[in-house]
Amino acid sequence: MPSSVDLGKKLEQTVADLVKSGRYNSRSEVLREGVRLVEEREARLAALDAAIIRGVADSDTSRLSPATSTFDRLAARYGTVPVNPPTQRTARKKR
Repeated sequence: MPSSVDLGKKLEQTVADLVKSGRYNSRSEVLREGVRLVEEREARLAALDAAIIRGVADSDTSRLSPATSTFDRLAARYGTVPVNPPTQRTARKKR
C-alpha cells in the first residue's frame, strides 16, 4: 500500500544524504529500514514490560531473592559490582 509521508526538512535531508552516499538505493529503502528498527525496538520494549510484570508478580507473591545473592550472581557474571553505587546526589561535589 503506497504511502505519502511528510518527514520535515531535517529528516528529508537525512534520507537524501543516505541515498546520495550510496548506502541505500532509494528513499523507500531508508524508510523500510527505519520501520524495521522501530519494530525491533518495540519488541525489546514489550519484552522489558513483560519482565517488569513478572518481577512485580514475584514481589507480590513474596518470591524474592536477597539482594546480596543477586549482587554475588551479577559480580560472578560481569565482574565486580559495587554494593552501594554512588547516586547522582552523593557523587556531586559539595558546594
